[in-house]
Amino acid sequence: MIIDCDSCEVRGKACGDCVVSFLTIPVRVPAPVATVRDVPMDADQAAAVDALVQGGLVPPLRLVRGARAG
Repeated sequence: MIIDCDSCEVRGKACGDCVVSFLTIPVRVPAPVATVRDVPMDADQAAAVDALVQGGLVPPLRLVRGARAG
């Protein structure tokens, strides 16, 4: 799985509550909306993130792929 934030239809609106932002923005450092691109995740990593989401420990992935995304 590759999470391409540039192809997300809700980028900017939902970044603050997306697991990608949660896992990639440094803690305690004021930062603007994440400018993350192409976050590769293998099946094991995706399953681990899903387990964290299901346990309420991190926010879910908010990626909404647009029609132009491949």
